Amino acid sequence: MDIVIMVGQLILGLTILVGLHELGHMLAAKWFGMRVEKYAIGFPPKVFSKKIGETEYMLGLIPLGGFVKISGMVDESLDTESLQQEPQPWEFRAKPAWQRLIVMMGGIIVNVITGIVIYIALTYNYGESYLPASEARYGVVPNEIGQQIGFQTGDRIVAVNGKELEKFDDVYSMDMLLGRNSYYTVERDGKRVDIQVPANLMDRLADNKERMLFVQPRVPFRVGSVVPNSAAEEAGLQAGDYINTINGESVKYFHELQETLKKFAGKPVTIMVERNDKPVELKGEVNEDGTLGFHQEPLLQYATRDYSIGEAIPVGTGQAFGVITANLKGFGKIFRGEVSASKSLSGPIGIAQIFGDTFNWFKFWSIVGMLSMVLAFMNFLPIPALDGGHVVFLTYEIISGRKPSDNFLENAQKVGMVILLGLMAFAIFNDVFKIIF
Repeated sequence: MDIVIMVGQLILGLTILVGLHELGHMLAAKWFGMRVEKYAIGFPPKVFSKKIGETEYMLGLIPLGGFVKISGMVDESLDTESLQQEPQPWEFRAKPAWQRLIVMMGGIIVNVITGIVIYIALTYNYGESYLPASEARYGVVPNEIGQQIGFQTGDRIVAVNGKELEKFDDVYSMDMLLGRNSYYTVERDGKRVDIQVPANLMDRLADNKERMLFVQPRVPFRVGSVVPNSAAEEAGLQAGDYINTINGESVKYFHELQETLKKFAGKPVTIMVERNDKPVELKGEVNEDGTLGFHQEPLLQYATRDYSIGEAIPVGTGQAFGVITANLKGFGKIFRGEVSASKSLSGPIGIAQIFGDTFNWFKFWSIVGMLSMVLAFMNFLPIPALDGGHVVFLTYEIISGRKPSDNFLENAQKVGMVILLGLMAFAIFNDVFKIIF
């Protein structure tokens, strides 16, 4: 069932995005009087089709893309038979270059609009929940990667790139992780220390199961709810208890409790708790997996902010274009050799894993909004067979007044298809490789 939910979200997300992208091309083409022969979501074999007017609307079995077939256009179908005849008024090639350019930009424009609308809607409907930097006053706990960077347990992050930290999530911002010469400023033993962000940090994080959580706030806690028939219940733990020590070892923060329980896994322990401002001694036994069986109640206060529609528009728009900026910075790091392409690029399997095996509307639309902006960015790349390749040729035609020959466009399309198929094969193989190894 988990895999079904994961794959279902992937198919639904791609269907929405590809359908809207191709719709942008089709509507622009029809607006300028071009004949649209086919509008397809998914690739053959055909699952369903219906012809309305001059256009066949098709749903394909392979949900990894889609296409619009416009008369008189050299596209991925490589159907050039009609190009041997004189151009007809309804054909793509018979229209002015500026109209053809708008048609090729139609999908990209719709994807950008879709991404912006999704981010605005999420911002308006859900607002923002965040941990104020002031609540992270107990410092941080670095994992292995955080320690390699230079963080120490208890460091309190006060600034990022010289700017005072207001929201703890800004520690993980793409500006920090993908920027050049980024650095954190921490308070340590009463002094301020700068910690440089390595250029290859994203590469290291790609190998880490905890991904970007290379540092996390230290969390003071108390017992929230006790699992029935658990070791915690047998020991006498109650909701509201503050656990002070396990076998004499201080466990003021939750990460200290986890580390200590793992140390005494399967062994009897003495638990000192504070209950109603009084010390209480309890006896119990830690489970073999290093747990007791209760839910923690973190003692950090998260803040929430609601946005009016007027406030949500610039905030959501900024978040949408932030995806484009992050992609540009990411490609820059790949080209400079600071980040491995194999660790940074994902295919359909990797995207499905991002959706996850549980369904949540906020997460689903957040991912769809992000993918919409990524799709717009990728399609704008100047690769033949992508919209960006067509845009390059049409821009050349508009500026020079000379149209590339149909033979040149056909050969360029073939080269582009080879590149795209190679990239797709690499992405799928890379996804499988990551799972196996």
